[in-house]
Amino acid sequence: MTDHDAARAAIDGFEAGSGAIDILVNNAGMQHRAPLEEFSAQAFDQLLQTNVASVFHVSQAVARHMIARGAGKIINIASVMTSLARPGVAPYTATKGAVGNLTKGMAADWAGKGLQCNAIAPGYFRTPLNKALTESAEFNDWLTRRTPAGRWGEVDELAGACVFLASEASSFVNGTTIYVDGGITATV
Repeated sequence: MTDHDAARAAIDGFEAGSGAIDILVNNAGMQHRAPLEEFSAQAFDQLLQTNVASVFHVSQAVARHMIARGAGKIINIASVMTSLARPGVAPYTATKGAVGNLTKGMAADWAGKGLQCNAIAPGYFRTPLNKALTESAEFNDWLTRRTPAGRWGEVDELAGACVFLASEASSFVNGTTIYVDGGITATV
């Protein structure tokens, strides 16, 4: 995903051997947590490549085929950090903000060619990426007080937004980020 030529070769090979990709979900992502003044340049570059460049590489490779067919759905996985920030994750926040804006750019370029390009921005879900946070009593207390729903999200709660964006029900939805976050981005 982080190698442009390899991504294109993989997509072209899949399309030729297995058939059309009608729906793409860009779900690669990673996180490093550290104070910004101590964040390593290597970790920052790794976040950029995994969280942003992979979305570009894979989407461009798939979009070339979708454009030729005049139809396709691209769903990028963003984050509540697309529009929020908290200490220790500034580079992650930057990458997810980039995913949100890249999604808008994809829609601007490709909507007229038959593609719908949108994003889902999960809030705090119990996943391996959040293991350190789920194991922290202090963070759990903060999260349940900060989130109007008063809890962590469960991964299966993301499915509905993805099904909607992958279906014909979203045929006129383009460049949008849907926050699935228990209300955390709706409150101060």
